[in-house]
Formats: sequence, C-alpha cells, structure tokens
Amino acid sequence: MFSFRTTPLEDQLDKALTDGNVGCFCTQNCWDTDKERYMTDIFRSRGNLKAVFSPGNPELSLQESRICAEPGQLAELNAVVVEIQDVGTRYFRYTRDVCRLMRQLTEMENPPALYIVDHINPAGRVVEGAMPSAETEDDVPKVAHRHGLTLGELAGLYYSEIGAKFPLHVISAQATDSNRQLMPWTIAPASDIPGLFTCEMYSGGGLWNETSITPGIGTPRPYEYFGAPFIRTDSANLPPAPPQVMMRPCSFSPAFGKYAGSACPGYQIMLEPGAEYHSLMHTLQLMRYFKDRYPAFEMKPDFRLRLSDDILLSYINGLTTWDEAREHIKVEEQKWIRKAKKFCLYDDQPYRIK
Repeated sequence: MFSFRTTPLEDQLDKALTDGNVGCFCTQNCWDTDKERYMTDIFRSRGNLKAVFSPGNPELSLQESRICAEPGQLAELNAVVVEIQDVGTRYFRYTRDVCRLMRQLTEMENPPALYIVDHINPAGRVVEGAMPSAETEDDVPKVAHRHGLTLGELAGLYYSEIGAKFPLHVISAQATDSNRQLMPWTIAPASDIPGLFTCEMYSGGGLWNETSITPGIGTPRPYEYFGAPFIRTDSANLPPAPPQVMMRPCSFSPAFGKYAGSACPGYQIMLEPGAEYHSLMHTLQLMRYFKDRYPAFEMKPDFRLRLSDDILLSYINGLTTWDEAREHIKVEEQKWIRKAKKFCLYDDQPYRIK
C-alpha cells in the first residue's frame, strides 16, 4: 500500500503514529523551522517514541557515519518515520541506508509502516548519467548517477523494485514549512556535503573517493577542490573544462582522510553564474586526462561498483572515444527520464542538460 499525503506529519491520524511504537530514522535535517523542534520531539511529547536511528557521529564530524537499524529493534515498532536530506546522487550514503531499511522491512513477517517526510532535492531535477548496468554497490536503486528525484519519489521507485508489501506513506515536501523557509542545503546533509555547490559537484566528484585523487575531503570545500601529492599543476596547460566552467590551479592540505596533513596540488572547479554543470561528464574527462598523464593515478576495486557502467569505464581507460561515451550518456539519460516520470509526485519533471 502506497499513499502520498499533503498535510504535515503531526496532523496524520494513523494509529501507528498516534498510539503505536514509533521509531525515527533521521539526520539533523529533521528540524522543523516553524515549531523550532526536531521531528523526534513530536513522538517524544506523545510518549510513544521507542527508538531513534541516526548517524553515530556528530553532524560535522571527521568520521563518516551511517544509519543502522537492527531487525530486533524494528520488530518492536508500529511505524518508522524517515526524515533525511537526500542530495540527488545514487551513492549518497544516507539514501543507501534508507534503501537498506526498506529491504529489511520487506524481509520481516510483520513489518511496521514506513513514513517518508519528503524534502526538496538540492541538486534539482537535473539528470546525469546512467542506471547501473554492471555490478553495483549494495542498497543502490536502479537510478541514474544524478537522478533528479526527491527521497519520497526514490522510495516509491525502490518500493516497486523490491516488490515491497509493507505500507509506505510519503509526506509531501510542500507540506513542510522548512522547505519554504530554508534552501535545502542550509543544514548540511552530511559532513562532506557542506554547502551551496556541493550537491552539483557530487554526482561526478563522489567518484574521486574511489581513486588515488582526493576530492578535497578534509577541507571546507569538498568536491569543488581535488588533487593529490603526485599532481603537478601548470596554469599554461589546464585540464579540460566545459563552457562556463573554469579550472584554477591550487593546493590544499586535508585535515583528515586521504593524504591528511600532506600538500595536495590540484584544481578548484569554478562555475560561472547560471552555469548548468554536468559533473559526471566533466569528472570522466578529468579522470581520462589524469590517467593518461600520471602513472600514480589509480582506480580502487570499488570504483567499478560505484560507476557501474562498463562503457564509461572503458572511456576512462582509453578504449572508447569521448563522442561514444557522450552519446551513451545521452541515450541512458533519456531512458532514465522515461522511467523516472512514472514515480514523480510533483509538477516539475526531471530533465537532462543538452
């Protein structure tokens, strides 16, 4: 059973929410700007909050966090309420945690109902890349690299993919005051997604994490900066960049993570005002550029799982031309948009950069 609801969470009269045992699966983004409280406070004040599933570390932490719910904890609940801020890219860890939760509920004999408090996608409706066509990471739905959906829409798609039977209810993003009062990146979705441009950079930039180049993790501007100790910058020979995108040679020293404490020459990706940036295509070009020039550039074993597209991988490895890779992306984006529209809950539609 699926429902899409246009009134706020606290106005829902389901007995599972008003009288049942409730678990909240959430991040710091569950802050209600109108009532000045967290979503968990609704059920705490009612006296039926039985579990809180949240990242194990502080919201701005040096360590990567995940959100985990044990089957025994879920078995004691009548409802699980999810409120996180998705960032529009299929490998975002908290969205994968929601997908793992949904799979767990599918495997239960008497699962609780699932409620998704939806939020606007900070990466917008732009689509990039392809659905997985090779082996992929665990708990990743069959969506494009940058999918253009909200978490509620994504949950509806995954619900269909896994053949779930538990009740799924999506609370409209338009019913939430915070979506009208705050831009969706105001509260950082995760420690490595800190600000305005990060979500536009992450669909491609997130791939650097599985290489020997760091995307600036451990700096204040991850995914806008990237580099490595073995890179030699040269302002006379800049890496490729699409129109309205500039590459600035720079250097940085990560405070933690890969190359912590080491000087990393590299580049800052700078977007002109109003630029539509296809982060995935640009990152693929950059990876091909660095692979051709630096023997120290390596792709880790998990890189192939994250990319999950053998044609795009063959481009990075120099076995496919850029025209072939670009045409492949175009066709795949068109296929994904046709699929995505079946799960859209709002008037605006996903679209590709032409």
